[in-house]
Amino acid sequence: MNNIKDTLEYILKSIVPNPDEITVDSQESDGLTIFEISAPEELIGKIIGKEGKVIKSIRTILNVSYPTSKFILKIKE
Repeated sequence: MNNIKDTLEYILKSIVPNPDEITVDSQESDGLTIFEISAPEELIGKIIGKEGKVIKSIRTILNVSYPTSKFILKIKE
């Protein structure tokens, strides 16, 4: 993986049964990258996980892999 967006897409598409239904858009402003994850409602539960454990783990992996990057993950239906 060359950048944070590719890594995020790889992780998300690995944990859901229908990877073609997930898209990740990014916007940059003032050194902060905002990633908008679009997925159908039935897949959002798998992305978030119980008590948010999966999405928190994804954030942790990205923070460890790209320590100098500042980002926000947003999930939209």
